[in-house]
Amino acid sequence: MERYFGFDLGDAESAVSVLEKDSAREPEVLQVGGTGSFITAWARKEDMQLVIGEPACYLTGASERKLRFKSRFLTDPGSERDVKQFAKGVLSELVKASLADPQEDCCFYIGCPAGWDKNARERYRSIFEAAGYPPVRIISESRAALVSACQSRHLQVGYDILSHPVLVVDIGSSTTDFAYIMGGREVELQTGGESFLGGGQMDELLLDAALEASDREKELRGVFEKSEPWRTYCEFAARRLKEKYFSDEAYWQEHGCMETIRVFYDRPLSLTLRMDREMADRILYRPCRQLSGRSFAQVFRESLKEVRDGIDGKQPELLFLTGGVSRLGTLRDWCREVFPEAVVITARDPEFSVSKGLAWCGSIDEEMRAFTKEITDLKDSSTVEQIVEHHVQELYKSAVETLTEPILRDVVLPVIYRWRDGAIRRLSDIDEELQREITAWMHSETAHSLLVGPVTSWLKPVAYELEEHTVPICVRHHVPYRALSLNSYLNASDLDIRVEAKSVFAIGEITWMIDTIISILIGLLCGGGGIALITGGLPGIIAGAVISLLVLVLGKDRMEDVLLKANLPVAARKLFPKSYFSARMNRISDEVKQSFYETLEKDKNEEITERLVRELSGQIEDCLIKMARTVEIPLV
Repeated sequence: MERYFGFDLGDAESAVSVLEKDSAREPEVLQVGGTGSFITAWARKEDMQLVIGEPACYLTGASERKLRFKSRFLTDPGSERDVKQFAKGVLSELVKASLADPQEDCCFYIGCPAGWDKNARERYRSIFEAAGYPPVRIISESRAALVSACQSRHLQVGYDILSHPVLVVDIGSSTTDFAYIMGGREVELQTGGESFLGGGQMDELLLDAALEASDREKELRGVFEKSEPWRTYCEFAARRLKEKYFSDEAYWQEHGCMETIRVFYDRPLSLTLRMDREMADRILYRPCRQLSGRSFAQVFRESLKEVRDGIDGKQPELLFLTGGVSRLGTLRDWCREVFPEAVVITARDPEFSVSKGLAWCGSIDEEMRAFTKEITDLKDSSTVEQIVEHHVQELYKSAVETLTEPILRDVVLPVIYRWRDGAIRRLSDIDEELQREITAWMHSETAHSLLVGPVTSWLKPVAYELEEHTVPICVRHHVPYRALSLNSYLNASDLDIRVEAKSVFAIGEITWMIDTIISILIGLLCGGGGIALITGGLPGIIAGAVISLLVLVLGKDRMEDVLLKANLPVAARKLFPKSYFSARMNRISDEVKQSFYETLEKDKNEEITERLVRELSGQIEDCLIKMARTVEIPLV
């Protein structure tokens, strides 16, 4: 793709931006009909010529005229035709001005509310395809606004914000769109993601107030009843005046903010729109029929609270406001009231932030495809396996060093104590208990937590070696190299920001290593281990004398069988004090560790190593792909 177009088709106004491939500049806002932000309207002349934008609103003799159709897309099937006609008109204007060519190598990224599902988005996309557009992708408008924030030099938000929870509030003319984004990925909100509240309600209230103050109120209302275009045109004028006032309230309160509109219908009429503090309070805090007897402030606050309650996870640390109404300082105060922990920011040109973000999405999408392909190629190669195999023996040693003593202390000792106290009837039953208890403990959260330390330490040299391959990929695609650095994920200060510690490396999924340790420890401690565990020291000498007599009478094999199956009196068992068993565990700890290493060496551990390398490599590769996605704002 050589160019990426961003088309923000709004219910009231629209904008188109374009970004050249490999351009270091911001997307350019294109002039459609001589203006960057143009009214979403179309009309048909008597000769069937299509007219769009503001001229369509007051075109005399129009055979057909349509406005405010996007807000009806989900409920009115007829709106599809209106969207298609307007889309055709926009493309025609771009082609006529040599700003676009349907045959060129380009793509249009078109926005939609975050609350639209996949079916609605596909239906919307097919409309533009049928209207003759080049390849089209449908992107959440709120996500596009966040892309704009991340890319904008003015905001200086930067890459790291993609690691924090963000709430985007896109206030349009008919709806307010909420999108919760965590780690660069949009998370579905339980509220449905869309509230039917927008700046249009304010526009209607301002227009109503102007009509009430006019000595021509009855005549003007009569015109509006007969002519939807004139009513809509005056609403747009009210909208612009409202946004002008709220862009710098302190200034306009001192200098006055007003505009007089000339309405030409049966005869010329004048309508004066005025914004001041009293009017601002009226449109923000007075209950109105448009909002079922509630005020704009009440509905907006309630919507924010519903969104907060619907977030299943961390509350947003950044709240990004976009849309023309976002200039309203009071609105930012309401956001801080409901989300006190969040930093609230707005775009410099909120009416263009979505169209610019959509254009940027095209460039990001292209870059991420190439970036992801290189990561996938690295994953599919044998590079990771070779690095892991080179270091795998270090992991074994570290894991055994960490686990052996806790197992003897927390698993074996309690089992022996239960035999000593009579809870286990025979020595032969100890093996079965040990097998069950060791297996359960090795799969427990305690064992996994103990393994985090040695695995993390082992991963560090692996990560450094892996960075020799990932850093060049990041450099080629302008991605911060830390994005693919396992070491940055292992940094304690980053764990709560980037990913949870357990998801860096799923300890519980190193099943082959855990099962291998279980197998070897059971082999070392069981199989007549009950006799071995109680012999030694003074009590052992007594036991040894008894065992020697039994050997003379019964023979060695028969002696062991009798002793293992014997239900010894508890009093006899109590001859072994607990301190004896504790000391015994300390003495055999080194033997168990050494036996483990010897077992590995004797078996050549080819199968063990192969299986473990495969598991470890798979997890590291999955982690790389997961980390690669955090630098991308997904576009589907």
